[in-house]
Amino acid sequence: MGLPSKLPENPNIFANNPLDRASYRRADPAWIAEQLKHPDSLFVPVWRLNPFVLPEESPGQGKDVGWMRASLIPEIADPDTTPVFLGINKRGKSLFTLDISHIKDPENTPHFKQLGSFEELRGLAMSGDITPGELAILAQAKSMIDWHRRHGFCANCGAKTEVAEAGYKRVCNSCKAEHFPRTDPVVIMLATYGDSCFLGRQKIWPKGMHSALAGFVETGESIEEAVARELYEEAGLSVRNVRYHSTQPWPFPSSLMIGCIAEAASEDFTIDGIELSAGRWFSRSELALIMSGKGDGTDWIPPPYAIAHQLIRSFVEHGA
Repeated sequence: MGLPSKLPENPNIFANNPLDRASYRRADPAWIAEQLKHPDSLFVPVWRLNPFVLPEESPGQGKDVGWMRASLIPEIADPDTTPVFLGINKRGKSLFTLDISHIKDPENTPHFKQLGSFEELRGLAMSGDITPGELAILAQAKSMIDWHRRHGFCANCGAKTEVAEAGYKRVCNSCKAEHFPRTDPVVIMLATYGDSCFLGRQKIWPKGMHSALAGFVETGESIEEAVARELYEEAGLSVRNVRYHSTQPWPFPSSLMIGCIAEAASEDFTIDGIELSAGRWFSRSELALIMSGKGDGTDWIPPPYAIAHQLIRSFVEHGA
């Protein structure tokens, strides 16, 4: 069974995962065990949430994910660590990931020495050394391993939980509660008014950096309501219309950034001084200069790997 459809390309990094996640296979332990022994199956080791990456073979060629034969997993896995099934790639190979954080210095062990390095995912995304599809797979791997590291004990009774369904469930044998990986929804929105959009900044950000406003969706709240609330709480902006733009999986640790365009009722704003330290309206022409590198250098926006950049680019190039 392959992917059901070909979706339009998402402009955001960590999206466009090319794998067939084959969720129907997760509850079949015999099939998973067979795939772990299959000579074509691969896994990517992750150490302290950093994936294994192979260096460039020649300058400008880009780095590669450090895929290894899944049959090697028993040689390096901690007895208490279970590989997580990621999916099936376009060549029909089953892909897994494995947390090897129990190894003190993996880059100097026989399996990894002089082959590659364990690199932070955010840095890989910013450098553009890994293809978007592979970055999406690594994001999936990182988020899954992070979830297992945080949920080893039952939130209901406190007993230790066990891995089930190829890594997509943890079961408490004491109270029988079942726990599943969670994704936290976050709205990130660009408020617009006429030919301008509003960007804010936090005190801890680098000097001159401005970005779209963002915040977690609260319990019982719609996306539109969350957008309106966050804009009003942080900048005193009233909203009369909210439109969806795109989403971005954000594996730090596991959020879904929901990008929106919000039409402000006026240009009046009041910075809260808590979430934001400053903010102002930027004209489309001003942002076009900043994005082209022709601005005066006073202000700048997030790099292309961030969904905020894509929201701003959409406003500059298409008006929304």
